[in-house]
Amino acid sequence: MGPVLAGALQLLALMGALALAHVPLGTYMAKVYASDKHWRVEKWIYRGIGADPGTEMRWTAYLRGVLAFSAVSVVFLYLLQRVQGVLPLSLGFKAVDPGQAFNTAASFVTNTNWQSYYGEQAMGHVVQTAGLAVQNFVSAAVGMAVAVALVRGFARSRTGELGNFWSDMVRGVTRILLPGAFVAAIVLVACGVIQNFSGIHEVGQFLGGQQQWNGGAVASQEAIKELGTNGGGYFNANSAHPFENPTPFTNLFEIFLLLVIPFALTRTFGIMVGSVKQGYAILATMATVWVGFVALMMWAEFAHHGPAFQLAHGAMEGKEVRFGVGSSSIFAVSTTLTSTGAVDSFHSSFTGLGGGITMLGMMLGEIAPGGTGSGLYGMLIMAVIAVFIAGLMVGRTPEYLGKKIGSREIKLAACYILITPALVLIFTAASMALPTPPHSMLNSAAHGFSEVLYAFTSASNNNGSAFAGLNANTDWFNTTTGLAMILGRFLPMVFVLALAGSLAEQTPVPATAGTLRTEKPLFTGLLVGAILIITGLTYFPALALGPLAEGLAS
Repeated sequence: MGPVLAGALQLLALMGALALAHVPLGTYMAKVYASDKHWRVEKWIYRGIGADPGTEMRWTAYLRGVLAFSAVSVVFLYLLQRVQGVLPLSLGFKAVDPGQAFNTAASFVTNTNWQSYYGEQAMGHVVQTAGLAVQNFVSAAVGMAVAVALVRGFARSRTGELGNFWSDMVRGVTRILLPGAFVAAIVLVACGVIQNFSGIHEVGQFLGGQQQWNGGAVASQEAIKELGTNGGGYFNANSAHPFENPTPFTNLFEIFLLLVIPFALTRTFGIMVGSVKQGYAILATMATVWVGFVALMMWAEFAHHGPAFQLAHGAMEGKEVRFGVGSSSIFAVSTTLTSTGAVDSFHSSFTGLGGGITMLGMMLGEIAPGGTGSGLYGMLIMAVIAVFIAGLMVGRTPEYLGKKIGSREIKLAACYILITPALVLIFTAASMALPTPPHSMLNSAAHGFSEVLYAFTSASNNNGSAFAGLNANTDWFNTTTGLAMILGRFLPMVFVLALAGSLAEQTPVPATAGTLRTEKPLFTGLLVGAILIITGLTYFPALALGPLAEGLAS
């Protein structure tokens, strides 16, 4: 079997598994968020945090809950790292430096999981499990809660109430993420992923020095790392490390985990707004972009532009030989089109065009299918933009799901789509203009610029992957990427929840002969076109200076 055929068969198997999970998981999540009953353990949590889960919140109160919980999480995780040296099971690691502790706290609370450190050389078991792994659960649940609030904005009318943040967040953890991660962790352990609290072991000589391995609760963290589209690995090599990802089956299983909830949320959306067909239209848009990007990536990485590529049957440099070009391409596209950031190969080693595809996936806003929750609300914002464009074409007030898209709504949507590109381009420009930051680049010219552009694209879009040639553990990059992660996560949420509140207050308008049918393939095509055109117009000059220039020169 040739490597191209093997990659295509893996893609088909993955699509089949996602299709089988779509209906039951999407329906189950809709029931979770619609339920008015609370589990006993959930009642204990509400009592412990002093929350009333039965109180409906307007968008401002919902936003205050999101921001307050996230701010406390940042402070807690920062302090946990700063006192690591006196914690049990610290493996002898000292306290994390202030700049790196801030960066890591911002990273894991914002669901970015950008890591400017070597996990196996910096974090002990307590910080990994009580700090980082916990944030993997709750940061994903926060994103899902905001997405559900926006869906309620479309589904409700003549009220500004969007549900209860504390209830939505807790249910996301207890009823969706914890059970799913538990099952996934068992599968991973059965397939060879380690799960222990062992110390550091000397395993022999390596290049003239002692090689050390340390264990950890890897399977449990790996499960939620992928299921919650987090991406932060226990080891620096991330999912290329055999302790995290030992076999081709676990590799495909991990790709499945990082895609399954974002894709299934489209059915949850359809059920909650009363039209499953609307969910399928959003699903079709996500799937079209995802499959298209996988095909482009395989073409870029399998293209034989020289004897080395011909002998290796593709661009193998930077790829894990256990998985090959095809599986690595699927993983790279899936992790950058979601907000995961996990890697089983190193994106900096991809071809110029291949590296550009990973960047472009993040620049789309990570909406195909995107992160847990963030992908759905990002795609719904783009749907609002597409409906507005269609309304301008025919000269009528645009409508989406029975709600008018007026000046307030389109301003909020426009602010949403402008925030992240502004962060990416401003921070990248500042890093290239100042004298010190470019010293962190391993490479010069177009590829060096791509390292910096990728870093801020990843941070601002809450992805977390990197072009590994960049030394990001400096005061400049720790601070600026930390700020980019926080602003890139929470400023868009402000506009999402404000839009949800505005929509929930409206009176539904009946569909007429002039209403755009947003459940039809025509709208799916319009939405795909709007996403690609808006992203292209925004980022093309920056891409031309980096990956496009490198790809055309090679």
